Amino acid sequence: MANLIIIFILSLIMLVMAITAIYHKKLQVAVIASGIISLFASVIYIFLQAPDVAITEASIGSALTVIIFFYVLNKIRQNNVTK
Repeated sequence: MANLIIIFILSLIMLVMAITAIYHKKLQVAVIASGIISLFASVIYIFLQAPDVAITEASIGSALTVIIFFYVLNKIRQNNVTK
């Protein structure tokens, strides 16, 4: 029963972060919100007893994707400054 409550709370937070990622004006906030969604999804996978999926989601979804997005945003900003 406690697991269901935790999963429900994490799902609500994921929904709020998804809405934040869609409607926020700053791209950095949207990228961080999408990373939080992936992080909480990996926690939910742990509660659902799927540790291999949780590790994959945490490493690729939370970490690698966010790093790539910030790298690309930085490159775009540098190209706009030099022009």
